[in-house]
Amino acid sequence: MSTVFLFARAPTQDSTIPYAEIEEIAREPRLSGAQLSGVADDGSIIELTARTTRPDGNMISAEALAAVIDTADGTRIDIRSGQGVIDETARTVRLTGLARMETSNGYNMETSGFTADLASGRITSDGALEIQAPFGSLTAGQLVIETPEGATNQVMLFQNGVRLVYTPQQ
Repeated sequence: MSTVFLFARAPTQDSTIPYAEIEEIAREPRLSGAQLSGVADDGSIIELTARTTRPDGNMISAEALAAVIDTADGTRIDIRSGQGVIDETARTVRLTGLARMETSNGYNMETSGFTADLASGRITSDGALEIQAPFGSLTAGQLVIETPEGATNQVMLFQNGVRLVYTPQQ
């Protein structure tokens, strides 16, 4: 037979909140662990998450912003950035800072930011991109991901000075 001993210990941290921190929270309202989700006109399911968000007029500024988009054709697009802005009136989200995109069909991209239209599901890069693709590497001045009118699948359009380095599969 075994014996279990339980010894009570004093708490290691002070469980009270300092008054200075309470005053800062009251001056600058914020929300931790925010989530927003919806469905775009093209059938894409969009989920936004942020470590913290703050109201900024008609917009919401966010830190550690992420967007996960499950397209109607089954592709998953995962975008992460250090910060961003959600514009509820225009129904857009802008992921800024170093932004990384990964797709379930094998594309990994980095750029200065992405803008996603929450109504249409259209995604555009804010600048030039470095891309690792299943067939090699690319650089492009801009990326547009959208569902063309009358189509059911999204397309990736690389434009403005595209450079492709093809790596044959062995």
